[in-house]
Amino acid sequence: MPRMLTLATISGLLIVAQWSASFRPASAADAEEGFKPMFNGKDLTGWEGEPGYWSVENGTITGQTTKQKPLDHPTYMYWTGGRPHNFELRASYRFQGSFGNSGINFRSERLPHWDIRGYQADMEVGPVCSGTLYECNGRAVMTVRGQLLVIEENGQRKVTTLAPAAELQKLIKPNGWNECAIIARGPAIIIKINGVVMSDVIDRNGAWDGILSLQLHPGPPMKVQFKNIRIKDFFD
Repeated sequence: MPRMLTLATISGLLIVAQWSASFRPASAADAEEGFKPMFNGKDLTGWEGEPGYWSVENGTITGQTTKQKPLDHPTYMYWTGGRPHNFELRASYRFQGSFGNSGINFRSERLPHWDIRGYQADMEVGPVCSGTLYECNGRAVMTVRGQLLVIEENGQRKVTTLAPAAELQKLIKPNGWNECAIIARGPAIIIKINGVVMSDVIDRNGAWDGILSLQLHPGPPMKVQFKNIRIKDFFD
């Protein structure tokens, strides 16, 4: 797979270039050619989630728990439009309140009780998880924000630090709108927030296709919203 190793090297160099440019995120005018919407902004057509926790509010897919309706397990809003293989997904997200933990799941498999197994681009109100790659019901935390991780077929891991996690965190708005991008091509996975690479992974032991979903996490009352969800398939 020399091509994918080249992709990892190139993406690593891009991160270094971003940091040498005063940590500026990419332009908001990134090309959208080839992207198709996954959410119509009006109702949950094309999505399926645990009743009572998901709704459409002001043009957003909203997941919410309250004191009156708590959650003691992770629950997911499944996209029913297919099993993307090689793709780029973009979405805007925000939390409202002092607590929030969520994620966008991809290359995953649906499990009973509204659960999933598979990759998650993690996000939260706090300073630890946003921009990391997690594997639900699997290997758990795979990267710390600011890492390039290579996992070989024999399970051997090589980690390179590409940028300070604390400095990357400064680019994320705890209660404002953020733009998340997930790029998956073969074993290569890149997670960006607000145009900047947060995690870069080559995983030779991972799934190469699967469902997409949004997570609502158990814990204190929380509210997470997603909008402008769109996807571009790569056919090479």
